[in-house]
Amino acid sequence: MRRIVAVVAAGALAFGLSACGRQTDTGGAAKSGSTEKGTIGVAMPTKTSERWIKDGDYIKSQLEAAGYKVNLQYANDDIPTQVTQVNDMVTKQNQVLVVASIDGTALKGALKEAKDAGIPVIAYDRLLRDTDAVDYYTTFDNLKVGKLQAESLLEGLAASGAPKPWNVEVFAGSPDDNNATFFFNGAMQVLQPKIDAGEIKIASGETAFKTVATLRWDAAVAKKRMENLLTKSYSNKDVNGVLSPYDGLSRGIIAALKGSGYGSGGKTLPVVTGQDAELESVKSILAGEQYSTVFKNTRDLAQATVKMIQEIADKKTVTVNDTSSYNNGVKTVPTQLLEPVSVNKDNVSKVLLDAKYYTEDQLK
Repeated sequence: MRRIVAVVAAGALAFGLSACGRQTDTGGAAKSGSTEKGTIGVAMPTKTSERWIKDGDYIKSQLEAAGYKVNLQYANDDIPTQVTQVNDMVTKQNQVLVVASIDGTALKGALKEAKDAGIPVIAYDRLLRDTDAVDYYTTFDNLKVGKLQAESLLEGLAASGAPKPWNVEVFAGSPDDNNATFFFNGAMQVLQPKIDAGEIKIASGETAFKTVATLRWDAAVAKKRMENLLTKSYSNKDVNGVLSPYDGLSRGIIAALKGSGYGSGGKTLPVVTGQDAELESVKSILAGEQYSTVFKNTRDLAQATVKMIQEIADKKTVTVNDTSSYNNGVKTVPTQLLEPVSVNKDNVSKVLLDAKYYTEDQLK
């Protein structure tokens, strides 16, 4: 993708970073006469997912290495808690806010306060919607993530030896997460032609995003829906594949399948996709249960975000590579897109070890 540079506006961004390069107290307010950098507020959605813990750790360590203090907060999937945390970051005059939202529309009030205070805001992996108070967005190519999941599903189905038409069910992520729509749309761009051609059958008939979405990416919700699908639509046939957009959901889906006898007695588990290369799911892939996942190196995402913060602080142009794809309902947000990678049993160990994402001992 052609490299595009977005020029940082002088006014609000410069004001918001005026404390950088000077000593800060614990809240981030500047004290003149010294050379330490300011405090960066980092709002993460939850610690219930291994992925978000890694994100927080990576961005904190890289910011500290760059000389910043870090106000890292987790909201435990509670929207009012995250609103309070972001408001507190504004009150304490944190120099930049990095926000991975629980609900992309729920922080509009807090973000307006940040904009009014001249504090730049970077949406981290989840787009902040319905507000002009977001300056940049760092994420992976989310449409491609969905395409990779669907392509992997088709590869697994072909390799399984099951005859066509293949019986498949589809799951989507949380409807309040903008990424979930991109994942689903990317996957359906690949799967819909196969459905139209009669090569894939959705026995439940459930293909609308609102119907297959899983609020808060909750594994228990996915497990319950899979159980219901098996009871309703698979009493006299087997399911061959399941499009799952996230490893946590995949594990819930696989638990439901095992509970219905798949994976034992000669009844093979369906091809189940995933995302995020969570350790438990990687081990499941190596054990021949989950078929695949999409690896997104969150260390690279943290690095791209820290680079943005440094460019803003230095009043340089902020480098992005997409200025058209991510409209949040109010503005199109300049975005830095990173590349995801599909992995399965054949390549998962090599890819993750080469990236130093896990150690050999962790994969045992």
